Amino acid sequence: MIDRHRSLQDFLDFATETAYLAGRLTLGYFNAGVRPDFKGDDSPVTAADRAAEELIRQRIEERYPGHAIVGEEMGATEAVGPALRWFVDPIDGTKAFIRGVPLYGVLLALEIEGQVDVGVAYFPALDEMVYAARGLGCWWNGRRARVSPATSLARAYVTCGDVGGFVAYGRAGAWERLARACYVRAGWGDAYGYALVATGRAEIMLDPVMNVWDCAPFPPILAEAGGYFGDWQGNPTIYAGEAMATTQALLPEVLALIRD
Repeated sequence: MIDRHRSLQDFLDFATETAYLAGRLTLGYFNAGVRPDFKGDDSPVTAADRAAEELIRQRIEERYPGHAIVGEEMGATEAVGPALRWFVDPIDGTKAFIRGVPLYGVLLALEIEGQVDVGVAYFPALDEMVYAARGLGCWWNGRRARVSPATSLARAYVTCGDVGGFVAYGRAGAWERLARACYVRAGWGDAYGYALVATGRAEIMLDPVMNVWDCAPFPPILAEAGGYFGDWQGNPTIYAGEAMATTQALLPEVLALIRD
């Protein structure tokens, strides 16, 4: 068994330093004319993605050689011993990155015996970091982060990534119902949308499709900020293939609107 409380601060310190170093590396490529390649699912990948994931993996393998790693660009390795697994997204929001939009992030999370206990989201071009570990609070550039105190959707800000995704995955009705109920509807979401919810700058972030490496940091981040991260049915998970974040106060109303 892992003694979570004894180890979580050390894991969090390692994760924040690692995400920061990888993020600073990506800035050498940002707005520097880097050309993307396109993967089988038509998503872009750049030399910056690959270099940042290499840096993160090297640091994990040196510090925690028995831990498993799941990365967006370089696949998965198995754990040796206790079930500790790192999730790595070297650049979440590569479509933003290649257009010079500064909302991309470096995501790093640690799952311990089936529960994500440590999460870091660093946005290098903004120099913003949101990070948390279970029982240790959620932090935003060194200060405590909390979700919005809003109690009404009529004044809520909702954000998402590509609105077209709701149509592509048969979720257009859910988005339209929620959008009509909210005060402001914003885009360019990706990981930054979840960070906005955790820091009280938006009330809802919604994704009709989700990979584990794109969202792994957010269960502890939202939970420690007093909010919710999980699927569209109210289950806190990173494995549903969909994702949503909001405040606890708005959760019942949001779920009622988006459920099919």
